[in-house]
Amino acid sequence: MFKLRDEATANKILAKIKAMDVDYKFMHVCGTHQDTMVRFGLDGLLRDVGVEIKQGPGCPVCVTTSKEIADAITLARSGVTVCAFGDMMRVPTTIGTLNDAKADGADVRIVYSIEDAVRMASEQKNDLTFVSVGFETTAPSTCVPIQKEVPENFSIYSCHRICPPVLETIFDLGETKVQGFLMPGHVAVITGLEMFEAFGKKYKVPQVIAGFEPLDMLMSVYMLCKQMKEGRAEVENEYTRAVKPEGNLKAKKLMEDTFDAVDRSWRGFPVIPKSALALKEKYSYCDATKVHEDILANTPVVDEESRGCRCGDVLRGLISSEECPMFGKACKPMNPMGPCMVSSEGGCNIAFRFSGHRL
Repeated sequence: MFKLRDEATANKILAKIKAMDVDYKFMHVCGTHQDTMVRFGLDGLLRDVGVEIKQGPGCPVCVTTSKEIADAITLARSGVTVCAFGDMMRVPTTIGTLNDAKADGADVRIVYSIEDAVRMASEQKNDLTFVSVGFETTAPSTCVPIQKEVPENFSIYSCHRICPPVLETIFDLGETKVQGFLMPGHVAVITGLEMFEAFGKKYKVPQVIAGFEPLDMLMSVYMLCKQMKEGRAEVENEYTRAVKPEGNLKAKKLMEDTFDAVDRSWRGFPVIPKSALALKEKYSYCDATKVHEDILANTPVVDEESRGCRCGDVLRGLISSEECPMFGKACKPMNPMGPCMVSSEGGCNIAFRFSGHRL
């Protein structure tokens, strides 16, 4: 376990939770929260005082489906320049990875922002597609160049997801019994509290917007426990230093003007209504699903998971990463069988890095 920055304060919070004599199961939906939980040993400390924290679908790369990865591979193998973030390059499908396509001669490039991809498109004549991934945190950055002007040869393949619909699906499926949620602070910086309040009213579930430091996480768990003990189901904001109740109004307006919410599958989940972001019809000229519709019609059918991989169950909170029979054996960061072992925000990758395994 890494040493906490303020161990005395952490111990006080843990003691307060223990004094409540609780037996609760909560869930977070954020890869960074999972990293903090495991890196600092908070999961074990909280279990000792009666709280289990389940990890949910909080890794954007992980919830992106094999079909979407296969679409990007098909574009690349058909002569389109494909740009994506680094984690996307190694996600395995039954037709290979984007890195495999690159090794075979396709023009596949790692970028660090959509601005990189726009610049590259302006420097060439060949068609270029940027594969955009992320929740409400990163979606506004995708909007910015579209609201200005993009090169004629530039398009976007949107894999963006939004949080509330998948939380509703977790409850409606009834597979994972959780009594409260630690909500992602970086998403709330953009959205504010309103969307979480709507979810809470419908399902009567306590929620706390949590920051990312160890003490943020411990304090947020304490706040959830206190809500449970007092019979409340509210949205509380622990991350007050960054999250305003109204969120980022400019960013929300950008998303509203650029995207429509559409039905889409998530890895490990069925089709979730209004859970993904697609470019509005007025931006069809830079929507890769429209611009390259003829190419994407030829995308091969792919299996959602490699044989034996249980990423979907990890993302639904049904099992821990270590419970997958492939974890640390056939599936390692250098030989990932699924996206949860690829992405630095993936639960399996995090568990492997901090469980004493050798890379």
